[in-house]
Amino acid sequence: MTKVRTRFAPSPTGFLHLGGLRAALYGYLFAKKMNGDFILRIEDTDQERFVEGATEVIYDTLRDCGMNWDEGPDVGGDYGPYIQSQRKDTYLPYAQQLVESGHAYYCFCTKEELDERRAAAEAKGEVFKYDKHCMHLTKEEVQAKLDAGVPYVIRQNAPTEGETSYHDEVFGDMTFPNDVLDDMILIKQDGMPTYNFANVIDDHLMGITHVMRGMEYLSSTPKYNLLYNAFGWDIPTYIHMPPVMRDATHKLSKRDGDAYYSDFVNKGYLPEAIINYLALVGWNPGNDREFFTLEELVEAFDVGRINKSPGIFDVEKLTWFNWEYIRKMDFEKYLAMVTPWFDKVLSGKGFDYRRLAQLMQERTEVFNRVPDMVKFLGELPEYDIDLYTHKKMKTNPEVAKAALEMVKPVIEGIDNWTEETIHDVLMAAIAEAGLKNGAVLWPLRIAISGQASTPGGAIEIAWLLGKEETLRRLDAGLAKLS
Repeated sequence: MTKVRTRFAPSPTGFLHLGGLRAALYGYLFAKKMNGDFILRIEDTDQERFVEGATEVIYDTLRDCGMNWDEGPDVGGDYGPYIQSQRKDTYLPYAQQLVESGHAYYCFCTKEELDERRAAAEAKGEVFKYDKHCMHLTKEEVQAKLDAGVPYVIRQNAPTEGETSYHDEVFGDMTFPNDVLDDMILIKQDGMPTYNFANVIDDHLMGITHVMRGMEYLSSTPKYNLLYNAFGWDIPTYIHMPPVMRDATHKLSKRDGDAYYSDFVNKGYLPEAIINYLALVGWNPGNDREFFTLEELVEAFDVGRINKSPGIFDVEKLTWFNWEYIRKMDFEKYLAMVTPWFDKVLSGKGFDYRRLAQLMQERTEVFNRVPDMVKFLGELPEYDIDLYTHKKMKTNPEVAKAALEMVKPVIEGIDNWTEETIHDVLMAAIAEAGLKNGAVLWPLRIAISGQASTPGGAIEIAWLLGKEETLRRLDAGLAKLS
């Protein structure tokens, strides 16, 4: 049995899109499930779109997610080089072979000529398709132009009659009429291959058995298969995947900050949460299970369970996944990860980050929300006295004023400023006054935090702030209520 070989072949044009990352993930999971190889190939034939540093971003992202490749530019392998621009001399001989066999031809049409014909087609309401103009040149005419150094491209000679069919593992049997196929360019004027040509040549030379890519290539696949047939090569198994969408009608977009893996990592989402959730966007394990390690995803993955319909990337669901991963995280790891986020608003203020982290871990959904949740410790925010009103605690501004007046001397009398002492002294004083706990602790929380939702209650916040700052804020609260 032939060993399964899949590839992820991104273009280094910027950050890694979530759709591209999912394609890499499914290719990785399938290869590992089948005890095969996962190959990384960088497709940089479009030099105009090349972004400096983007190749390193691809490496870093895949490694960050645990997807280590068996062969690739930086790890080597038997089928290198794995960067297309370094394979430039590979492609032209294959294109020339197709010219000799009649499956391709030299085209000398200028951009101006093509633009003119395109405009004429549009004026008639027709879709422009190259009209095989240069295919009718004689061998002598072609050679004369080549000898004269006339710029050229090499085009595929696509059939104009009949149909081309193939089978896809997700979408089933696909058939396309040949008259819709255009004579796509194989070799550009600069001698570089087009993506469409290079990926066929490279997939064959690298022994790729299963081509996993987005469903936008469904209609291009007949042209690829014509190339495979022209060379007499085996056609790989196709697994086309539906797109990753924001909702039923909108794609993920750079403008909305939800298109790239780095967008979410920078916000404080965990790589393992992103990968776990992303695996379920367009695939399901056949049961209700939702949480998987990468190794468990390998075990569960089944190509037959890839959906045909677009996968909806629900940020709220990802956030829930992230929260679950954070609250189950080893505490020391959480402390290390949350410290830079505390520093954004509390740096140099002397707070006990360890205790704050203990209070925050269960409440942290995404790390970039942490600064807003704790910045009240550094500076008391402006707040409305309506916050003192709480139906369940049976408090209002009038009740709150009395509670704060009662509790102020109690706090002033605490010498051993520990959470335990603060708790015991306050509870005793509240009981002695014949009051409900909430009727005192709620106003105290509002006075010293200025907000209704806080990590920990009044006692924990008071300890974190220290006695002096707690009393200062309590006085400010009483002044606001007077």
